[in-house]
Amino acid sequence: MEYEDEFAHHSTPSFDRAENVIKDAEVKGFNPGLIVLLLVGGLLLAFLVGNYLLYMYAQKTLPQRKKKPVSKKKMKKERLKQGVSAPGE
Repeated sequence: MEYEDEFAHHSTPSFDRAENVIKDAEVKGFNPGLIVLLLVGGLLLAFLVGNYLLYMYAQKTLPQRKKKPVSKKKMKKERLKQGVSAPGE
């Protein structure tokens, strides 16, 4: 009984440390690591959004790329593969 009365007003040490951490966090302000993380994350997000917007703009405004003409030699090979003889042979 006396043992319980002696420690009745004390909380567990882990809670004491948690309260101290909370008090220290309010005094110190922002964590520098958090600031760097937010800055890098914001820059990365801005870069990705900018690239996407530029891509969408380019799709609307730039003309379509022209395909390279297929050489006659390649056309002959393709026809032979399909089993159709090339004209003139």
